[in-house]
Amino acid sequence: MESENRRRAPGMSPEQRREMIVRTALPLVAEHGTAVTTGQIARAAGIGEATIFRVFADKDELLDACVMEALRTDHVLAEIQEIPLDQPLPARLAEATAAIEAYLGRMGMILGALHATGRRGRGSHGGGEAADAAIDRASAMARTRGALAELFEPDRDRLRLPADRLAGMFMGLVFTRSRPPGGPETPAPSLEEYLEVFLYGALTGTTPEGSTE
Repeated sequence: MESENRRRAPGMSPEQRREMIVRTALPLVAEHGTAVTTGQIARAAGIGEATIFRVFADKDELLDACVMEALRTDHVLAEIQEIPLDQPLPARLAEATAAIEAYLGRMGMILGALHATGRRGRGSHGGGEAADAAIDRASAMARTRGALAELFEPDRDRLRLPADRLAGMFMGLVFTRSRPPGGPETPAPSLEEYLEVFLYGALTGTTPEGSTE
């Protein structure tokens, strides 16, 4: 009688199920592109394939959701906002660079794999109309710039320019570093070299403290 009266543990909501499936699908999509099967995703998620089609109309809708997840910036913003402000500015910016580059890398792997395997004609990013409608580039850039500006604030008395302007310039540096203008065969400067020139300038006569030798 006890077993008959025992209640089932509450299951996932449809939204939670969708999120779990998308998280499981992302590395498979990055590896296989459009060739990934719902059977592969179901096995990796430890669910039946029919469960996927209870929350997604078809594989295209699932792939659209993967694109939307890859383009979301809230994860990288949370990482930037968690960077301790009591460490030196170069260390803060190094952590922010790592977070942004990881985001760009994940996004590039997903979109690149889908594009390379023929996913075209589904919006500007291959994620369908819903994905395009959900992407607000201007807002995402503004929020990222704001989060980076906070990293400069502890040193505002030493800054040459306002924190938000420096944050915008730093974003440009990070994006350039992710796609070196010299091409993949040109040796890329290290992150330390990028940060040293960004923070202290290209002239060797200027020390990190801002005084001339």
